[in-house]
Amino acid sequence: MYRSYWGLRESPFRGSLVMQLFQQSPTHEEALARLHFLVDNHLRLGLLMGPSGSGKSLVMEAFAAQMQRRGLPVVKINLLGLEPSEMLWNMAADLKLNPDTSASTACLWRMTVDRLTEFRYQHLATVVLLDDADSANQQVLAQVARLARYDCSPESHMTLVLAGQSEKMKHIGDELLELVQLRIDLEPWNPSDTEHYLKSSLAEAGSKAPVFSQSAIDRLHELTRGIPRRVSQLADLALLAGAGQNLPQIDAELVVSVYHELGAVEA
Repeated sequence: MYRSYWGLRESPFRGSLVMQLFQQSPTHEEALARLHFLVDNHLRLGLLMGPSGSGKSLVMEAFAAQMQRRGLPVVKINLLGLEPSEMLWNMAADLKLNPDTSASTACLWRMTVDRLTEFRYQHLATVVLLDDADSANQQVLAQVARLARYDCSPESHMTLVLAGQSEKMKHIGDELLELVQLRIDLEPWNPSDTEHYLKSSLAEAGSKAPVFSQSAIDRLHELTRGIPRRVSQLADLALLAGAGQNLPQIDAELVVSVYHELGAVEA
């Protein structure tokens, strides 16, 4: 393991530390603030968009945890590959309805909307977070649209958030796009964001000395285009390669070598 070589307590670019530091970047903090705005103002539908690897799923996970700490009912589902009955079953399960695995789509729908009605009478805002909406099949998206149009009275405080890649969100269709009340875009990190993330991650993991030279940081940002997941992947591989070569510090040459030879981060 490279941790002992670099004097680290833990892997700086993996696990819970990654989520913690992603949230501290301006683009992710802004996204979380906008998600709070959606819920606090009882808006029905928002989009969370960004390129692959920009941290959409991490933002959704962090936001779900924040809403649960507020005592709000939260549904969080990845729509990739699901059928309508699976989506509704997962929703019913997240709403603590203990659905039977053999329940029909119609039964699951009725269970779900009955629970939403209960929450309306209790004046509880319900938060529904749907990841990979840009890859959902059309039957599932039809159910999402049905849900988005369900009980639009002022007393109903349900908010849906659909997450997906910016260039693919047209896939969700005009019916849902017309209902969108707020669009949240996750932008790539700028060079200072990338530098802050690398240095903060290493410091939190126990590093006492600079591990990446400034030229290595600049090159890493350029190669990854500031996409957070790519930054983490390439930085992690550079740590491994640097330890393997017994280098005192990671330089730009090593970053480029890892990028091309290992091919772990696609351009």
